[in-house]
Amino acid sequence: MFERFTTGAREAVVQAQQVARDLGDPRITPAHLLVALTDADPGTRAALAAHGADRETLLDRFDTDGLDAGALAALGIDLDAVRRSTDSTFGAGALDRAHPRARGPRRTPGHLPFTRDAKKTLEVALREALRLGHRRIEAGHVLLAIIRLDDTDGHALLRRCGVDPAALAADTTTRLGATTAA
Repeated sequence: MFERFTTGAREAVVQAQQVARDLGDPRITPAHLLVALTDADPGTRAALAAHGADRETLLDRFDTDGLDAGALAALGIDLDAVRRSTDSTFGAGALDRAHPRARGPRRTPGHLPFTRDAKKTLEVALREALRLGHRRIEAGHVLLAIIRLDDTDGHALLRRCGVDPAALAADTTTRLGATTAA
């Protein structure tokens, strides 16, 4: 399947490994692919930026502490209050220091494996290309796969950036110059 990827799509896959490494993650997830798309292809970068998800914003909203403020709020827990309390007791940034990523990126030698969701994302990218009548898999098809798979960390990252997935999908499809209707 990888032979069907355009240069931009291949670059996104390669860059996802570096994004994962830089964030200290041992495996590549759809969220890493999403961040990598901002460097892999100008059209995909432009689509993401137009919808409020440029590289800086994506990295800023990346789930670096594993704490979902929305989920905690639904349980009556104010994450900001927890942070303030932790900071006053243990010093500024104590909650962040407790997390492995706060200690800086781990350098994992060799190839990082893809999670099941990341593999599924690449498979769905192929399906998106076929659905649109394209012979090659472009970076935009990978983005469409991330949008379509709404139960992955990549889709959740888009949501945390305030992206309307349907609008981004429509914009990306237009930019890909779809040859068939969705």
